[in-house]
Amino acid sequence: QVQLVESGGGLVQAGGSLRLSCAASGRTFSRYVMGWFRQAPGKEREFVAAIRWSGGSTYTADSVKGRFTISRDNAKNTVYMQMSSLKPEDTAVYYCAAGETIVVVSLPAEYDYWGQGTQVTVSS
Repeated sequence: QVQLVESGGGLVQAGGSLRLSCAASGRTFSRYVMGWFRQAPGKEREFVAAIRWSGGSTYTADSVKGRFTISRDNAKNTVYMQMSSLKPEDTAVYYCAAGETIVVVSLPAEYDYWGQGTQVTVSS
């Protein structure tokens, strides 16, 4: 049983920083792509960033490029997303996702497993 557990969300002022964590368990993730998505009220789920567990190639949405950084810790089976220079429009529930055979990393439908989400609220 694959489990993805996010943590690290919270309330922060604009310009502040947060680090999200996604702890993965249940299988070997060496061939997986790990992604972060977000969903604001009334909006569709939006790709934020992704990383290939093997090799560490990263992909980042233009909307957060230069502000958000995705990384992984193989020993801890954990993926992180460091978020800096946060803006009110970054407010959303952030989800961690995992998929094994992914062609387009930005498409939610390509991912097999999802965490429960963690709320990030950025006040102005």
